[in-house]
Amino acid sequence: MFVREKKVGGRSYLQIVENRWVDGTVKQRVVHSLGRLDVLRERGSLEGLLVSAGRFCERVAVLSAHDKGESLTTRTRRIGPGLVFERLWVEVGIGRVLQELVSERKVEFAMERAVFVTVMHRLFASGSDRAAEVWKEDYELRGGAGLELHHLYRAMAWLGGPLSEERRHGSLHGGLAPRCVKDRIEEKLFGMRRDLFSSLDLVFFDTTSIYFEGEGGETLGRYGYSKDHRSDLKQMVVGVVLDDAGRPICSELLPGNTADVTALMPVVERLRREFSVNEVCVVADRGMVSKETVAQLEACAGMRYILGARMRSTSEVTGEVLRRGGRYQEVYPRSSRKRAPSPLKVKEVRVHGRRYIVCLNEDQAEKDRRDREAIVESLREALKRGDKSLIGNSGYRRYVRASGTRFSVDTEKMQREARYDGKWVLTTNTELPASECALKYKQLWMVEAMFRSLKSLLETRPIYHRCDAAIRGHVFCSFLALVLRKELQDRLETQGWRLEWADIMHDLENLIETEIALNGKRYILRSEVKGTVGKVAHSCGVALPPTLRQC
Repeated sequence: MFVREKKVGGRSYLQIVENRWVDGTVKQRVVHSLGRLDVLRERGSLEGLLVSAGRFCERVAVLSAHDKGESLTTRTRRIGPGLVFERLWVEVGIGRVLQELVSERKVEFAMERAVFVTVMHRLFASGSDRAAEVWKEDYELRGGAGLELHHLYRAMAWLGGPLSEERRHGSLHGGLAPRCVKDRIEEKLFGMRRDLFSSLDLVFFDTTSIYFEGEGGETLGRYGYSKDHRSDLKQMVVGVVLDDAGRPICSELLPGNTADVTALMPVVERLRREFSVNEVCVVADRGMVSKETVAQLEACAGMRYILGARMRSTSEVTGEVLRRGGRYQEVYPRSSRKRAPSPLKVKEVRVHGRRYIVCLNEDQAEKDRRDREAIVESLREALKRGDKSLIGNSGYRRYVRASGTRFSVDTEKMQREARYDGKWVLTTNTELPASECALKYKQLWMVEAMFRSLKSLLETRPIYHRCDAAIRGHVFCSFLALVLRKELQDRLETQGWRLEWADIMHDLENLIETEIALNGKRYILRSEVKGTVGKVAHSCGVALPPTLRQC
């Protein structure tokens, strides 16, 4: 039954019409004619009719009363984050692994739920555990209502606490860090998804530094080289291992004075020992390279590597590799298309039995040349003015020659610097073609992108934890947040949807349920589904609750 507008003699009439099935066909029957549309509108009869009929339709009555402010709102909760990420939490297996490990000890609160709430806080707000306790009150998160601040603290200390085997056998991370509960979680998650990783033969590893505003625990907070340019503060080093699809495999949380080159080998040893990955190719930046590290990698049977070489500080690269002739092989030509890959050429050089690959981006080479010429031109102008204070500029200093109290442009330095324009050098023990090595190394952008996400998820300052175990657990929740984020992004891409992460977070937070009271009954009213919510829910197989339901 429905209302139909019918035009007769230039006038519009409203009719209540009923569909009926007669002799195998649908026929319409006019139940009642309401009258002329213009007259009904003028008298306000339509509004009165709808309100009167709405009294017999509970759904319409509740919506109308809520719009008019006649109902009582008793509770409002954001439901989008919990709906989507609870499903991913279960399907990725994080909840199951946590429950299994928690069952080995006696706790009087829902430890797994405390970790889930903290991970959700990392995804949507970040900050300290104190902030998470307040934040969760506005969200519908299963099992989160009864959690208090000390529960969150205890959960963090459990995640980062040393294992009993650690206490028996000593550190299993090359002496840099103890083996913790969070390590077992990573390994079990890897084992559960082993079918996806069955062809794992390539991993990417990189590190970043996270500084503290406090003391940084017992051993984690140390002064070291800060990638945040905050050498005045104590920091910790965070390393992340990804597979070639960008999926996080494991993380390493190390004292802040740990050098990148020192962090690599414990990671390699852990992959072999705990993940049963005997043949793997490690791709890492030039900060991981030293003669000792390369020798250790080559001593590991089945261990291959593609490492960035330090061009300016390694005599073998500067004196021999870059001086060798040979033709470049074109991988990607120059192109005027917007989304075309960057131009790339490669050539292979062998020095004393070691294999090097010289990579050249001609567009970058041209940019490097123009930048250098601009610096030198500005330097010449500064020297003409006799402005010696400008010599302190690091850009100028590279091309300045000092002779007593006189300064001039060093043309020899300019010529030496030109050798590096648009180039980077790799060293590898693989037999992969030079072009493939270069392309795999360029995939390190995944790690850099992951660290950009990690930085935003790690805006946890000030950290109120005083012990290393709680700090490790606190930061490890950011790793679990990355796992969930990557899982959601993969599912969206499988559907062919490339959505902005900020839009996803904003739209999920704006999916709200309001509990209202009307005529002695309670109802749950869901807000309108907007933006990316429909696609996100569909990609995760989540059914959104109805617009209105009775409690």
